[in-house]
Amino acid sequence: MRKRFKNLIIIPFLLFFALPVDAIEKEERSWQDESIYFIMVDRFNNGDTNNDFEVNPIDSKSYNGGDFKGITDKLDYIKEMGFTSIWLTPVFDNEANGYHGYWIQDFYKTEEHFGTLEEFKTLVKEAHDRDIKVILDFVVNHVGPNHPWVNEEAKKSWFHDKQPITNWNSQEEVENNWLFDLPDLNTENPETRTYLFDAAKWWIEETDVDGYRLDTVKHVPKEFWTEFASEVKSVKEDFYLLGEVWHNDLRVVAAYQDTGIDGFVDFPQNEHLRTSFSKPNTSLGWLFASLDRNQAFYDRPELLGTFMDNHDMTRFTREILQYKHDPVVRWKLAMTYLFTAPGIPIVYYGSEIVLDGGEDPDNRRMMKFDGDDELISYIAKLGELRKVHPSLTRGKLELLHEENGVAIYSKQHKQETMIIAINNTTKTQSIKIDSNFGENKKLVSVLNELEIKDRDQTFNLELTAEKADIYLVADHTGLQTSTKIWIGVGVTGFILLSLVIWRKTKKV
Repeated sequence: MRKRFKNLIIIPFLLFFALPVDAIEKEERSWQDESIYFIMVDRFNNGDTNNDFEVNPIDSKSYNGGDFKGITDKLDYIKEMGFTSIWLTPVFDNEANGYHGYWIQDFYKTEEHFGTLEEFKTLVKEAHDRDIKVILDFVVNHVGPNHPWVNEEAKKSWFHDKQPITNWNSQEEVENNWLFDLPDLNTENPETRTYLFDAAKWWIEETDVDGYRLDTVKHVPKEFWTEFASEVKSVKEDFYLLGEVWHNDLRVVAAYQDTGIDGFVDFPQNEHLRTSFSKPNTSLGWLFASLDRNQAFYDRPELLGTFMDNHDMTRFTREILQYKHDPVVRWKLAMTYLFTAPGIPIVYYGSEIVLDGGEDPDNRRMMKFDGDDELISYIAKLGELRKVHPSLTRGKLELLHEENGVAIYSKQHKQETMIIAINNTTKTQSIKIDSNFGENKKLVSVLNELEIKDRDQTFNLELTAEKADIYLVADHTGLQTSTKIWIGVGVTGFILLSLVIWRKTKKV
């Protein structure tokens, strides 16, 4: 009798371990799996009033009070939305009114309004404790407008001659002339290069940050970036470099991919994103044409940073409001695409509460934490789906349907296939797609648990106006791996309980 019970107990465990390895083993985390929350330090959260030196919250061109402590205090908020990385504007010591961080005064000190170096280290550690990576904005093209180096005779060769950029088609002018009257560093000078390389490596060694967003990449020679990438990655191998080449011509951006920069902020696609999702009844065709071009021109298009807006452009919410549409509805559609299409989604702080804003500096308003959480909850769901379903971050995209504002595409990775449907129109749409995913399959919505059965080798999708849905392709019969595991656990528990009862009964 005991032997029979022993065999019954062992069998469920054998069934569990007989499952395919890839069904229970999570793939190693990669940068393409990340989702980035972009924060302007001064405008996010004031966690320590002791560093509020001449802060003026009602002046958009002054320091408003955000600091390292404020970000640290909100890491759980960021994690609960599903974000896996944060990108911070420059944290270095800046000139007066350099709230944005791009008027650097000292590359080895933190800005006093933001906090101390120790407080920044605490921020990084607390982020890492929550499995959140930290990307730091790094500037090598220029320093603050009144930097003392400019007037030092010993540093004269550290700068290019002061002259404005008048011909933006001249790469020589773009690289050597002063951008917005900011002193342009001569990165061809060996001393200047060494200083910048050493500073970049120092921040990695000292604080353990995980990546740099590289400002004004096209204003610096490619040769510099090649050496820069080699230097920083000698300190931390999996260090991520995200380059800002602000140009709408994909070929100009892609020309920098051989420098060692891993990915680029996808400005060419951003133009199509804003056009497609700012108002309904707009074609989504250009988005997929843009993806095809990315596939053709980039070696690693999955490492591009996709985004709706940032600190240098009008907020996407403003564009939606100008067309008199509901920002939450439009943002949900845009977010669905960002979180399921190839690339690393970058979300500018405040987007989750549909923060409004016009041109700089109006697009840098102080964050609020008391808004409606409808969009926050939706983003959290998308973030969780990216973690659970690797096809959303690593899968190959296939466009199944695109017509008159409706797009349906699949993402397939190993044995998993997801279907994403976006109805960018003001009417309910009924779309049929062929069932080419194997025999006896069904679609299960991971947003609302709706199931769609295969009928005559087709799936009929009923898409609500201005809504999106995400489906998992599942077996119509049989059990999913997770179900098998839980059944195994349940059976084991039942057998153990029966064994205990049997022993007690025997004693009686």
